[in-house]
Amino acid sequence: MVATLLCAVCAWVMLMITLASVYTTVRKGISHVTRLHQIPCHNCDFFTNDYRLKCTVHPGIACSEDAIACRDFEFKSDRCNSCRKDTRKPLKNIFNARVLQ
Repeated sequence: MVATLLCAVCAWVMLMITLASVYTTVRKGISHVTRLHQIPCHNCDFFTNDYRLKCTVHPGIACSEDAIACRDFEFKSDRCNSCRKDTRKPLKNIFNARVLQ
């Protein structure tokens, strides 16, 4: 009887510890994602939307938490690189059906 009661108490304690750990992890995750959504790079005129050079002014801190307080932030204009839809020319089809015949 005592052993059964002890096992039941241990199981409930382990369950409570697990739930508290999951709750803490979710709360920290939500606060971290909220902080990451404050990064203004995607709305900046200097953001190039190219993985090789993300920012022309501060490439070292672009798209990181250090960019939240960027002094050179400018809202996007119509002439910015990341606003253009299709700036690259499409590749020609080298396997054209007329050439193969």
